[in-house]
Amino acid sequence: MPAASPATDVFLTPAALLTHWQGHRKLTRRVIEAFPDEQFRTFSIGGMRPFLAMASEMVNMAAPMVQGVLTNEWKRYVETEIASKADVLRHWDDTTTIMNDLWPRIPAARFQEAIKAFGQYEGRACDLVMYVIDNEVHHRAQGYVYLRALGIEPPPFYER
Repeated sequence: MPAASPATDVFLTPAALLTHWQGHRKLTRRVIEAFPDEQFRTFSIGGMRPFLAMASEMVNMAAPMVQGVLTNEWKRYVETEIASKADVLRHWDDTTTIMNDLWPRIPAARFQEAIKAFGQYEGRACDLVMYVIDNEVHHRAQGYVYLRALGIEPPPFYER
């Protein structure tokens, strides 16, 4: 079997990856919206963090990862505390706009380059982007558990 060539054997284009990620983000946004305000800030099971903390983490990872891959500048999106569901949703929408603006500027070859994100996480850019997506899916699943424990039907996971 001939060796694969990165230039010709592309499984997923950068544009398709962003579309995939934004599908996850749309679903995660609906999970955030499903929470009652107070439970969003305070509800916890088994020592897990409230969903506000998880959603804040996601906000501070998404656009900063895209910006870092593009510019090699690594900084948090929000330096102040995110205190409410309304804050998270506002920042979520802002980061979505930033991601959609910056992503097309990233050269496709950049995703195969070794980077050091936030001064500590080393790997190929594509692998670190996938980590951020996986992290979001993981926390969204925790949000599903919380919603079900609260007696709230979460949005269908397959409707992205």
